[in-house]
Amino acid sequence: MAERETWATRLGFILAAVGSAVGLGNLWQFPFKTSAEGGAAFVFVYLIAAFLIGLPAILGEFVIGRRANINAVEAFDRLKHPAWTVVGAIGLLTGLWILSYYSVVGGWVIRFIVDSATGAYFTDPGGHFGDVSMGWAAIGLHGLFMATTAVIVAFGVEKGIEKATRLMVPSILVMLVGLAVYAFTLDGSGPAYGYYLSPDFDYLANNFGSIVPFAVSQAFFSLSLGMGAMITYASYLGDDDSLPADGSLIVVLNTAVGLLAGLVVIPLLFVQFGSVPDVAAGGGPDALFVGVSQVFADLGLAGRVFGVAFFGVVLIAALSSAISLLEVATSYVVDNYGYNRPVTAFGFAGAIFALGTLSAWNIAWLGWFDSLAYSVLLPVSVLLVVIFVGWVYGPEAVDEIKKGTDGGGTFATAWLWSIRTYVLAGVFVTLYLGVTDIYAAPPIPFL
Repeated sequence: MAERETWATRLGFILAAVGSAVGLGNLWQFPFKTSAEGGAAFVFVYLIAAFLIGLPAILGEFVIGRRANINAVEAFDRLKHPAWTVVGAIGLLTGLWILSYYSVVGGWVIRFIVDSATGAYFTDPGGHFGDVSMGWAAIGLHGLFMATTAVIVAFGVEKGIEKATRLMVPSILVMLVGLAVYAFTLDGSGPAYGYYLSPDFDYLANNFGSIVPFAVSQAFFSLSLGMGAMITYASYLGDDDSLPADGSLIVVLNTAVGLLAGLVVIPLLFVQFGSVPDVAAGGGPDALFVGVSQVFADLGLAGRVFGVAFFGVVLIAALSSAISLLEVATSYVVDNYGYNRPVTAFGFAGAIFALGTLSAWNIAWLGWFDSLAYSVLLPVSVLLVVIFVGWVYGPEAVDEIKKGTDGGGTFATAWLWSIRTYVLAGVFVTLYLGVTDIYAAPPIPFL
C-alpha cells in the first residue's frame, strides 16, 4: 500500500478546512436562514453557536483525526474503540447524503452563471428558476458539478485538494469583499444593516424554539461538522500543528465569509424591495436564486456583470466544500483497501449522482433531503462525536490537543470541560428541537 499523503504546508490544511467550511452553507443557506428567522436575532444566536459550540466540536474532530492518522470511519478502531466505528460511518453517510443534493444546487449555480451573462432570467426570475431547477437539464448540470468535484479529489491531497483550495479560498474572500463594498454604495441599502446587525431580543425571546435549532445546525453545516470531513482532513496533519490555533482561525474565517455573504445579499434585497421579501423570508431552496436574480434583472448590463461575479463566488465556494465531502468516502476506501484514488473518487461521484437525481428531478425531494440533514443527521453525528471525545476518550483527547502548543494545559482542561457539559447539552437540545420540528410538520415529498 502506498504511503499515506499529508498536507504540504500548515497553510494548505487551514485553507482546505476553510474551503470545506466555506460553501453553500454560507452563501446559499446563511443569508436566507437569517432572513427567515428574524435577521440579526438569528445572526446573534449563530455567532454564539459557532464559537461556543462549533469551535470545541471542530477541535474534537481534529483530535480524532490527527490521533488516529486515518480516515473518519477507521479512526475509532485505531483509537482502540471499535464499537464507536459506527460514528465514523454515520458521518460518512451524512456527508454523502448532503453532497447528493448539494451537487444539484451546484448545478443550478453553473446554470445561473451562464444565464447571468446572457440575461436569460431577467424577464421573469421566478419563472425561469422553476423552468431550469428541475428535469433533465438540472440532472445534466448536477452531473457536471459532481464530475468536476471528482477530478479535483482524484489528484489527491497535495496536488488536488490543497492546490485547488489555495486558489479558491482567497478568491472567495476577495470577491465577497468587493461585492459587499458595491452593495454598500447602493441607494436604499442603509436599513438592511440595522435589520442584519442589530438584534431584536424581544423577537428572539418569542421565537427561541425555532431560531435555536436552525442557528446551531447552520453552525454545524457551515463548519462541515458531523460529516467526517474535519476528521479526515486532520488525519493528514503532523504533531507539530497547533489544533487550537488552527481551529480558531478556521472558525473565524468561516464566520467572516458567512457574515460577508449576508452583507452582500441582504442589502441587495432591501435596495430592490425595501425589506426582505417573501421569497427570501421563506428560506426555501429557491431563495438565493430568485431573490437575488430579481435584483440583478433590474440592474440591466450591470446586473449581468454583478450576477456572473456573484454566482462565480458561490460556485467556487460550493466546489471547495464538495471536495471535502467526497474526500471522506474516497479516503476510507483508499486507506482500507488500497484502491486506485481516481477510480474510487469517480465511483463514489457516480453513486452520489444517482442519489441526487431525485433532488434534480423534483425540488420537493431536495427540500426533504435538506430538512432531514439539518434537523436530524447533523445533530446526531455531532452529538455522538462530542460524547466520544468528552466522556470516552477524554484524557487521551487532552494529550492530543496539547501537541504543537506551548503549554496548553489550562486551555485543554477548559476545552474538555466545555465538551462534557454545555456543548453536549447544546447539541442535544438542538437535536430535540429539530426532531420535534420534523415530527410536527414532516416535509415528505411523496405523500
